Amino acid sequence: MFRRLLNTRSLCFSAMIAALYAVITLATPVLSYGAGSGWECRLSEALTMLAVLFPEAVPGLTVGCLVANLLSPVGPMDIIFGTLATLIAAIGTWHFRSHIWLAALCPILSNAVIVGLILSLTYGLPLFFTMLQVGAGEAVAVLVGCLLLTAVRKSGLTSVLSFGKKSN
Repeated sequence: MFRRLLNTRSLCFSAMIAALYAVITLATPVLSYGAGSGWECRLSEALTMLAVLFPEAVPGLTVGCLVANLLSPVGPMDIIFGTLATLIAAIGTWHFRSHIWLAALCPILSNAVIVGLILSLTYGLPLFFTMLQVGAGEAVAVLVGCLLLTAVRKSGLTSVLSFGKKSN
């Protein structure tokens, strides 16, 4: 699998996903960074569902999250652990790709626990409630991601974006 991720097309696709993730996050800062309230719904996290179809999404999501978190008001904890939450989510989504509900649960759980903990520690919010809030926001993003996934499958883009074979 790693060899497949190192060709030019795969690297470009990963970079496009990274750019999309960062732009969507930065364009919606109040939703993306929780604004100190504990409520967070990063719409860019919908892209984690692309890992069901494309392993190239895993590094793309991780880099995109890192770039977005470099500008996070939460600081170094978000840069390190927020990025780790997205990496875990993307790997889990890829791993459970044949079981869509388990794949969708990965980003919800990893972000609820890790980002909920970060926001709780940073802003002094109640831990369990903050985890529930982040998990609810992530569930909304994942639902959007499932709709995106359905649209990609129905549009035939999976065959166009298939990187395992050389294109004609």
